[in-house]
Amino acid sequence: MIDVDVRPAYLNDSLPPPRALSIAGSDPSGGAGIQADLKAFSALGAYGMAAITALTAQNTRGVLGVEAVSADFLEQQIEAVFADITVDAVKIGMVGGPESVRRVARCLARHRPPVVILDPVMVAKSGHRLVTDEAVAVLRSELLPLATVVTPNLPEAAVLLDTPEPAAEDAMPAFARGLLDLGCPHVLLKGGHLEGPRSRDLLLGAEGEVWLDAVRVDTRNTHGTGCTLSSAIAALAPVAPDIATAVRGAKAYLNQCLASADTLSVGHGHGPVHHFHAAWACAPARHALEAAAPDERGTGG
Repeated sequence: MIDVDVRPAYLNDSLPPPRALSIAGSDPSGGAGIQADLKAFSALGAYGMAAITALTAQNTRGVLGVEAVSADFLEQQIEAVFADITVDAVKIGMVGGPESVRRVARCLARHRPPVVILDPVMVAKSGHRLVTDEAVAVLRSELLPLATVVTPNLPEAAVLLDTPEPAAEDAMPAFARGLLDLGCPHVLLKGGHLEGPRSRDLLLGAEGEVWLDAVRVDTRNTHGTGCTLSSAIAALAPVAPDIATAVRGAKAYLNQCLASADTLSVGHGHGPVHHFHAAWACAPARHALEAAAPDERGTGG
């Protein structure tokens, strides 16, 4: 087990909570996309904001439809946030077409937020490609070099490197080095697609190779795991001493979300992870209702 304190970092000092912006698609079932990002931000003590790249019709059983937001309006959303609010971290998920990718890159180049976590959502769990070759090329050349950490799984890494997907763990370091050569200073290559009782990810950057090892949680409720991990890194990186510590903390948080996922009862397919496993253990609804109950004088409050 990774022994990392993932309590909200702002509780330990006098600084305000980090302000984190998610640039991603919307999941009306609440398990992935900006909904998962905002939950992870909040659970880890960051103030969450969102610019929506696409609307989806989906649930725990699958995606039924997608309506992309125009590149102009996507850029307008991002600029509205930066014009008024200090952004300490940006998490990028599903972006969409090549022009939308360009606009996101242009905004980041203009404002230079200190932390950018890029989760290159390009391949569905079914193996179906979600983006065009042109969009991949723009992401590779214009967006990836602006990121602090890129967090692909093995199929996504294969798309970025235009090479077959690695079939074994010993191939992961070479893949991570190839991604590092594309211009991002840190690569978190996720090995969850490989078989085995343990889930091992590889972080490669200035610190060298850092392997993150965890027991694979036996649950079918894994919807939004990639979104949750990348947004957790975005929430922790502004207050962590280094990227490796932020990634370790995010991995520990995700494992706890997975371990508690079966306590939720959401949908009939692959349900969400439990972002608020720690907060809900404190029975917030009960405390709110007790606070609203009439006092001994019958006045309430």
